[in-house]
Amino acid sequence: MSPLVRAVCASGQQFATWRAARTSQRVFVGVCALVFAASVAATLAHNASMSAMGTLPMPGGWSMSTLWMPTCGRTWARAAVSFIGMWIVMMAAMMLPSLLPALLRYRDAIGSRTGAGRLALLTMFVSGGYTVVWTALGAGVFALGASLAALELRWPALARSVPLAASIVVLLAGALQFSTWKARRLACCRATPSLAADAASARRYGLRIGIDCVGCCAGLTAILLVVGIMDLRSMAAVTVAITAERLAPDGARVARAIGAIAVGAAGWLLAQAVSAG
Repeated sequence: MSPLVRAVCASGQQFATWRAARTSQRVFVGVCALVFAASVAATLAHNASMSAMGTLPMPGGWSMSTLWMPTCGRTWARAAVSFIGMWIVMMAAMMLPSLLPALLRYRDAIGSRTGAGRLALLTMFVSGGYTVVWTALGAGVFALGASLAALELRWPALARSVPLAASIVVLLAGALQFSTWKARRLACCRATPSLAADAASARRYGLRIGIDCVGCCAGLTAILLVVGIMDLRSMAAVTVAITAERLAPDGARVARAIGAIAVGAAGWLLAQAVSAG
C-alpha cells in the first residue's frame, strides 16, 4: 500500500472516530436534557401537591411546611423516604445545568481511551457517585429539619426566633461567598480531570465532584433551606446562581457578586424580623 493510500485510510478512520464521538456527545446531551425536563416537571408536580396540603402558621409570623412532619397518617420513615425522593428529583433539576459541563469534561478526558458503550457506563458511574453524595446530604437535611420542626412545635419561644435566625443564616451564607475557602471549592468544581478509564476511578471521581459540589454550594443550599425549600422562586434563583458561578469565565467574581446580593437580602430579612418581633 502506497503512503498516499495509507494517509487517506488513516484520515478516514480519524474522521469516523471524530464523527462517532460527536454523535455520542449529542446523544448524551440529549439524554441529560430529557432528565432535566423530567426532574423539573416532577419538582413542579411535587410543589403543587405540597401547596395543596398547606402550611402551619407559627409564632413569629412565619409558616412551617408540612414537608418536615408525618402528615395524613404517614410514619416518620415514610416522611423521610418521601423527602429524600423529592430532594433527589429537586437536586437533579437544580444541579444538572452545572453538572453537565463537568461530565462533558470527564468524557472528553477519557473518550479517546474507551469505546462509546463503556464511556456511557463510566459516565453513569460518575453520575451515581455524585448522586450518592447529594442523597446522603438530603438524609442529613431531613433529620435536622424534622428535629428542628419538632422543637419549634413544642417551644413557641424557639419558633418566634426563626425569622431572626434565618436572616443570620442568609448573612453568613453571603459572607461565605467572599471567602478563599469558597474560591478553592469553586476551582475544584471547574477543574479538568486526569483519570484512568476504569470503573473504580469513575466512582471515586463521582464521589469527589459530589463532595466538592456540596461544599461549593453550602452557602446557597443553606439559603434555600431557610428561605423555603419548596419556594419555586428561591429554587430558580439558587439554580441560576450556582450555574452562573460554575460556568462564567470569572466564577470567583460572580460568586462575590452573589454574596453581595445575599448580604443585602439578609439585611432586608433582618429588618423584617426585628420589626415583626
